[in-house]
Amino acid sequence: MPRDPACAPRPPASSDPLPALSTGVRAATKRRRVRGATAALLAAVAVVPAAVAVASAWIGVRTPTPEARSAAPLVAGALRGRATTAPSGPTPERVTLTVDDEDIVPATLDEQRRRLFGAMRRELALSDEAMRRVEEIFAASPVLGQGNPALSRHPMSRSECRRIRTLAGVEPAREPACGAPGMVPLFDPTRGQTAASASVCIDQLEFPNIPCEYPVVHVRAREAALLCRAIGKRICDAHEWEGACAGALREPDVEYEWERPRDEASWHHNLLREKVWSYGPEKDHARCATGSSRTPGCPGGGWDRCGSNTYPAGAFPACRSSLGVFDLHGNVAEHMSLPILPGELARHGDRGFTEMKGSWFAFSSMDVHADDCRWRAPAWHGTRLMSKSSHANYHLGFRCCKDVEPP
Repeated sequence: MPRDPACAPRPPASSDPLPALSTGVRAATKRRRVRGATAALLAAVAVVPAAVAVASAWIGVRTPTPEARSAAPLVAGALRGRATTAPSGPTPERVTLTVDDEDIVPATLDEQRRRLFGAMRRELALSDEAMRRVEEIFAASPVLGQGNPALSRHPMSRSECRRIRTLAGVEPAREPACGAPGMVPLFDPTRGQTAASASVCIDQLEFPNIPCEYPVVHVRAREAALLCRAIGKRICDAHEWEGACAGALREPDVEYEWERPRDEASWHHNLLREKVWSYGPEKDHARCATGSSRTPGCPGGGWDRCGSNTYPAGAFPACRSSLGVFDLHGNVAEHMSLPILPGELARHGDRGFTEMKGSWFAFSSMDVHADDCRWRAPAWHGTRLMSKSSHANYHLGFRCCKDVEPP
């Protein structure tokens, strides 16, 4: 993969905004329960302009803990300026917002992993055996996780992401045919196909495919394929990712020039491709998670010098394909499998070569290659998918696919 050009992001300063607060009172001992009076109050803010004044006037904010300093702005700041007069009626009860426990940045990789595994158990309904396999894969790597905690500076908190998705009315897909939460079917509507005829589904979000969770990075292509298998899925083929992005999944015989050398086949594919982005026909980085920055001094890769300054997955509702897949541009680039022969398609096993799809979190200032849906990368760090020396980096993640039987 080519070294991305230097950029000059601003280092964190003591005057940076305070951490984001949750949109409801949620104590650590009552996680995931129904939010209380604050949630109702903030829900009203999104609907009734008068309620904004109530929230602005009566929400008190406690000073956050030092550990939470790297999160996003206060919810109260988001309300500023949206109402100018106080409503009539009884005075509402004064509410104190507390720091969202999920916004506190873990101090170590082990702590980060424990929290990630807990979220996967809660949100993905994985079996004990599946989680055992997942944890074994992580344990075998000294760096696999959501980024180096000492360096990573996420530009948005989980709580802010949840607020954005709630206001936009975004919910994870629940397609019974896919057999797993947060997956959508892939098909080609230009040929009269529908979701009912789909033979493959894809994760809506980057792994772990949990809304508002940070993507897993520093993952080798081999580890990505093993993690997908561990949870009952598989790595996606390049043409499946491209179809999910462009809104039409084409047949492999159309998308690959079997038996041609990779560089020649990719060059020909790129020459003839249609140029579209997941959100439409014109490039617009602002729609997606591309506005973050690279760690000062990051030379283009490495755990010790490059923070994974990612956004929470699914935090940009406009960065969505017509088939319902998010973050195909920005946040993290993604490992996929590139078959050279028909027998190397991922549904036959993990026999293809490494392929990188999409772009990553700093692409508004580091646009180093094309990231339209059907662009196919050259063989950067090219190896077999299952090679133990397959590539990993601070801005590189993945998502999974799953074969299904049409009814």
